Amino acid sequence: MNPQPPTEVQKLPISGVKSLIAVGSGKGGVGKTTVAVNLAVALGQLGYKAGLMDADVYGPNVPLMMGINQTPLAFGERIQPLDQYGVKLMSMGFLNPGDKPLVWRGPMLHSVIQQFLRGVDWGDLDYLVIDLPPGTGDVQLSLIQTAPITGAIVVTTPSDVSLEDARKAVSMFRQVKVPLLGIIENMSYLTCPHCKERIDVFSHGGGRRTAEQMQVHFLAELPLDPRVRIGGDTGKPVALEAGEQDPFLALARNTVARVQEVQRETGPKIEIGE
Repeated sequence: MNPQPPTEVQKLPISGVKSLIAVGSGKGGVGKTTVAVNLAVALGQLGYKAGLMDADVYGPNVPLMMGINQTPLAFGERIQPLDQYGVKLMSMGFLNPGDKPLVWRGPMLHSVIQQFLRGVDWGDLDYLVIDLPPGTGDVQLSLIQTAPITGAIVVTTPSDVSLEDARKAVSMFRQVKVPLLGIIENMSYLTCPHCKERIDVFSHGGGRRTAEQMQVHFLAELPLDPRVRIGGDTGKPVALEAGEQDPFLALARNTVARVQEVQRETGPKIEIGE
């Protein structure tokens, strides 16, 4: 029996938000949240109004990586996002702090994702980066099928195991008709701090080859850099100190260029109230 294609539903715009960028991966452990956090910060460093929505409800790491863990306020029925480093933030980690696990099923997940999208007063944003959970499950489909995603980014490492799952993520986005902004090869290489020799810890080049095979843009090779780990653990993303040649600034510029290409191809989105 062939699976039925997803039902087409009306994807109402998020008021004030010009572009929604979904960051996903086929599997965990590839640094997807690290990429999403630093991409949002880098967009802010380039002068754009950026937000970051942590849709990884089972493993919300954005509060730790952004160095903030407060309870958002609500005015009427609208939740006010937190603001850190000029980036507007919303995460289940703000609402369920500590180590208590969430044991939720599909309907509850759908409800919280919709609340984060439409019940949060995001204000005027050029880009809202959405950190998806790893895989291709309920949260991803709930968000993708109801929100006007401008484009998706798939994060992978160069290893064959990661690339196999990355191809599944690319296929999922295509099946639900979300434009692919591109593939990122994270932990692409390590530069030895002593001899400056390049070391391919997890192999190298698989992300670019996969992008070529699947006819997807290749957005960036991001190095395995201890500063990235330190920034995530201390709540000070490495993109905050980015120089002109920083890979995350380059990623942000490439992402903006791809969003503009996609929007030219699909036409402008009309916001509610215009």
